[in-house]
Amino acid sequence: MRNFTNVKDLGNLNDAVQEALEIKKNRFAYKHLGENKTLLMVFFNSSLRTRLSTQKAGMNLGMNTIVLDVNQGAWKLETERGVIMDGDKSEHILEAIPVMGNYCDIIGVRSFARFENKTFDYEETILNQFIKYSGRPVFCMETATGHPLQSFADLITIEEYKEKPRPKVVMSWAPHPNALPQAVPNSFADFMNEADVDFVITHPEGYELDPRFVRNARVEYDQMKAFEGADFVYAKNWSAYMDPNYGKVLNRDRTWTVGERQMAVTNNAHFMHCLPVRRNMIVTDDVIEGPRSLVIPEAANREISAQTVIKRILESL
Repeated sequence: MRNFTNVKDLGNLNDAVQEALEIKKNRFAYKHLGENKTLLMVFFNSSLRTRLSTQKAGMNLGMNTIVLDVNQGAWKLETERGVIMDGDKSEHILEAIPVMGNYCDIIGVRSFARFENKTFDYEETILNQFIKYSGRPVFCMETATGHPLQSFADLITIEEYKEKPRPKVVMSWAPHPNALPQAVPNSFADFMNEADVDFVITHPEGYELDPRFVRNARVEYDQMKAFEGADFVYAKNWSAYMDPNYGKVLNRDRTWTVGERQMAVTNNAHFMHCLPVRRNMIVTDDVIEGPRSLVIPEAANREISAQTVIKRILESL
């Protein structure tokens, strides 16, 4: 595997999950693969789980790790071509990227949607510049339209905790005070559509996602109906995708907050969320603290998903 940006890059998904579970049993079995190799993690946006888990994954594989926060300790980077650089940005990303490539063997990139230009965001301009100009394998640590490391960890978690062969998995929109990207729900849909699950997406009208991620998933606008018989509930906010409302918050309807009322109609479902979570906006205290909450094991599996991806890239060098 050269680059990792979506579920298709993993090939056979069941094989990838089983490989991840084997890695989890012995995280240091492949330490020789990363010896004298360097992982560079480039952050254009804030991070907690992604930064810690991916750095730990690289270390488990014997790699040196470098973390670059572009917004602190580096020159401000221009990302557009053809601009006159007479403002506060001192370096162009098209020079910075190949320079970064000289100092490492693999690059992870985190760069959120800006909501300024839908085409710029959905063409994954920054991520693809790294793939094109770095000369190194590149993997996505959440970008404008996807967060595949998170969704891979989510699938690993579902595999570990499922109580029947083909569980019902429901991804539900939930309210949030701010406009959030569609990256996590896009990738979660991308993975669930390829997994052996009964997948349902529920959200208010106006929050439809890009059809290329939704694909054949059932979309239900009645949250309570969607939750009936669910085995896993994945709550997440996202802003509007469809024009002319791209990146906008259309409503903050608190009746969509996942609480005991919704969970009561499920099949004693496990609750999932990628974190960080706005309590009593996305989910109530009693649900996220309840015995069926998987948010901590889910976060722990971020190390495993990252390690599986990096291992595969190292094997291709």
